[in-house]
Amino acid sequence: MQGDALALSADALVLLPDALVLLPDALVLLPDALVLLPDALALLPDALALQGIAKINSLRINEMLY
Repeated sequence: MQGDALALSADALVLLPDALVLLPDALVLLPDALVLLPDALALLPDALALQGIAKINSLRINEMLY
């Protein structure tokens, strides 16, 4: 029978009662999960220089537009 090729049985999509239960430690963070390394937020001098140059250029472009 070609019509039955894609038919789903009545319980094909039924979830079991514990299908979505989380284990007790499923969302527990390890002690060092949110620890930042000492240099994680340090900006290199070159990065600051590039930010300064970009700011100056954007100000000059704004002045030219006005």
